[in-house]
Amino acid sequence: MSAAPQDHHARPDDGDDVDARPSKSARKREMHALQAIGEELVALSSDKLARLEMPDELRAAVMDARRFNKHEARRRQMQYIGRLMRDVDSEPLRAALDAFNGVSKEEVARHHRLERLREDFLGDEQVAGRIVAQWPAADLQHLRALRRKALREREQDKPPRAYRELFRVLRDLDDVRAAEDEPTNTENS
Repeated sequence: MSAAPQDHHARPDDGDDVDARPSKSARKREMHALQAIGEELVALSSDKLARLEMPDELRAAVMDARRFNKHEARRRQMQYIGRLMRDVDSEPLRAALDAFNGVSKEEVARHHRLERLREDFLGDEQVAGRIVAQWPAADLQHLRALRRKALREREQDKPPRAYRELFRVLRDLDDVRAAEDEPTNTENS
C-alpha cells in the first residue's frame, strides 16, 4: 500500500555519526563527573596537590577556586575547572585521588603493610633496624619515644594518641620515599 514515511530532515550519510555520538545526558553526566574531580582537587591539601601532575592552567584555576568564598564565584570557578578538565586525561588524576583517599588496592595494601610494621615495632624494639634500613632519614629517637608512649597508653587503657602518631610518622616516611621514587619512574616512561 503506502511506503514507510521518510524523514526528509535526516541525511543518510550521517546515520552512523549520530549513533556514535554520546547523548546529551551522557555528556552532561561526564561533565558533572569531571567537575566532581575538580571539587576533590580543590579540597586537597597543598602538598598533595603539588604532587599531582596537571596542566599549569588547571593548577592555577584550582588555586583560584580555593580563594573564592562567595557561593556564585566559587560555582562559576568550579564550572571553569570542569571545562578545563575536558582537555585533560582525567584517569591519572582519578587514580591519584583514589590513592589519596585510600580507595585503591595499592593504597589499602600500603596501609596494611604500615599497620603490620607498627605492630611489629610495638612488639619488638629490634624492628627499629628494619625501619631505619627502609627509611634512612627516620628519627629513631622519636620513633622509640612514640613506641614507649604507645605501650604505656595501652597498659593504662588511655586513648591511643601515640599509637596513631606512630602510624602517621611511618606513613609520612613512606610518603617521602614514594615522592622521591616518582621522578625516577617518570623518567623511564
